[in-house]
Amino acid sequence: MSCYMQCFPSLVLALSSLLGALALLQLSLYLRVPSRYGKHEERLCRPRGRLPARCAWFLQELPSFLVPALLLALRSPPRLEPLGCRLLCCLFCWHYFYRTFIYPFFTRGRPFPLQLLFFGTLFCIYNGFLQGYYLIYCAEYPNDWCTDIRFTSGLLLFLLGMGINIHSDLLLRQLRKPGEVTYKIPQGGLFTYVSGANYFGEIVEWFGFAIATWSLPAFAFAFFTLCCIGPRAYHHHRYYLKTFTDYPKSRKALIPFVF
Repeated sequence: MSCYMQCFPSLVLALSSLLGALALLQLSLYLRVPSRYGKHEERLCRPRGRLPARCAWFLQELPSFLVPALLLALRSPPRLEPLGCRLLCCLFCWHYFYRTFIYPFFTRGRPFPLQLLFFGTLFCIYNGFLQGYYLIYCAEYPNDWCTDIRFTSGLLLFLLGMGINIHSDLLLRQLRKPGEVTYKIPQGGLFTYVSGANYFGEIVEWFGFAIATWSLPAFAFAFFTLCCIGPRAYHHHRYYLKTFTDYPKSRKALIPFVF
């Protein structure tokens, strides 16, 4: 298989365009009504089939790590010399190693709907293949790309966003004792300024990745992330305002001091 794998620019363009279209569809579906899991299940009908949060997050995120790893292993010869392969391993796979093998075993979330798990897993397979295929078989960078302003600024944004995301997840976990499922007001870190600090961090992270790789698939993924979790941050913000009378009025939904 690896001997015949090659770059097809038309395939990259088609998959990236479809990802952008899915982003707009996601935005239209969930801008007014939140997706039915977590805190928003209380106001909407509860799905019947659900899986424990730790197991669900592991199964959903695993393809985003496994598919690029398999593409790297199938590369002939299997080496990390091209910069695209190193970017894929050090940034994309690094994020999903955390999301697959670390985050799920600390989360204290509610059981996850099987329907959302199914579609989330399909997306992770799709996006994992797109990002991995492009960076391994199609991406070409000049020898001095690591000193280019796009790479350095994108890398800094990626690290900043990932740091915000991990720290915000830690603050959210500390709100609950083991076994608790009640929701409380997040405090500390970027939650001082926005209700969706964890979402803000992930959006910054993937736009940083897009700038560092300067690729259409990465920008399509960053746009999808914005359209997917941006509305969720907005609905979280509205939930907090309606549920807690003492919720800080100065907090924004997603972007500090703006929105």
